[in-house]
Amino acid sequence: MVTPHDHPVPEAAAPLGTVLPPGTRFIGRADGMTPGWIPGLEAPADADLDSCVACGLCLPHCPTYRLSGEEAMSPRGRIAAMRAVADGIATPDERFAELMDQCLACRACEDVCPSHVPFGRMMEASRVQIERQRPAPARMLRRLGLEALLPRKKLLWMAAAVQPLVRPFLPRRVRALAPRPSALFSRLPRTTEPPAGTAVRGTVALLSGCVQDRWFRSVNLATIRVLAANGWRVSVPRDQSCCGALPAHNGRLETGRALAAHNAKVFTGADHVIVNAAGCAAHLSEQSGGPPIHEVMAFLHGEGLAPGVMFGRLNRGAPLRVAYHDACHALRVLKIHDEPRELLRRIPGLELVEIPDGDRCCGAAGLYNITQPELSGELRRQKAEAIRDTGATTIASANPGCTMQLLAGLRELGVQAQVVHPVELLDRAFTVTMTAGR
Repeated sequence: MVTPHDHPVPEAAAPLGTVLPPGTRFIGRADGMTPGWIPGLEAPADADLDSCVACGLCLPHCPTYRLSGEEAMSPRGRIAAMRAVADGIATPDERFAELMDQCLACRACEDVCPSHVPFGRMMEASRVQIERQRPAPARMLRRLGLEALLPRKKLLWMAAAVQPLVRPFLPRRVRALAPRPSALFSRLPRTTEPPAGTAVRGTVALLSGCVQDRWFRSVNLATIRVLAANGWRVSVPRDQSCCGALPAHNGRLETGRALAAHNAKVFTGADHVIVNAAGCAAHLSEQSGGPPIHEVMAFLHGEGLAPGVMFGRLNRGAPLRVAYHDACHALRVLKIHDEPRELLRRIPGLELVEIPDGDRCCGAAGLYNITQPELSGELRRQKAEAIRDTGATTIASANPGCTMQLLAGLRELGVQAQVVHPVELLDRAFTVTMTAGR
């Protein structure tokens, strides 16, 4: 028989399970180690890194892991690399930069993470670290594009205006993506009032955007008409700037925050700020200050259409078959899915269809389709083939980067289809109604 005296317990023993064996640890850096991050630059917070329990549920949802099958190309693998730097056993070197650059930052991992790991925030901070490691010419080029060109409307307008002349000299992959500017020489009105006899429901400020306004101004014009038709006074402040999303996603986080703060001041006095580019809306929604931010389709759905607003039939023949594309930041950050679909289904003569694996990133991801052409190209091909299989002749896309990517992918497959913003379909339906009523 075993008695208590066979295994004596020391008087000073700690409660069972509270002390790890000497030299072991669960999370946190070892004694005497210092973080490998570049001092003075933003870096992923220890608390954010420690929130990942490495369960692996994110892996099958990560587009780059699905393409490569490599652990290092998964969110868990990238967090492991960040943690290695934070623990002082690695530095943000060339290999680290490669892993961070190959991430789409689509944030699909956040949707399925039981620990709510803020992966997007960690990725932005990691890219601040690697920006200093790039060769000087690459840093200069990115600085010119992200800090000198995007925030300056006149320079961006000039770039769009001369695009037809320089198009033959652009790299092939850039030429394939660059759309032809729409309504470039028309001006957006400063203020648009609702039609006579329509009750004013409030004042909204429109973020006209940088890429959106210079290459897709027709979307801004359609947005203004739809909002005004539904009783909203629409203001378009002239001194607004780029929202800051592209700089924030590409290692220039302070610039991204400063641009968002500038716009918050510009939009003071508006009841709501309306954004028709998903990436811009997501970035601004995560910054504090200013009036509430709304993606346009979600806003129209939430506020409801004005009494008496009617949809006309878009065509006289067979229904217009429309495939709806979910932009990653609309789906993952803003949590928008049903709202635009429910609005589009109300249009007579429009048949809405779903894209197989439609929640998977198309590979645009800001500058990703330029900086990572092989990975982006494969994702583009997969998305374009999925759209082709729906038989849709129109694709609704609420983000300019996605729109350019989808157009390029469909052209590569020889598919004849148009890619439009969903608000443009609403605008066409309203226009048909007004024309019929005359």
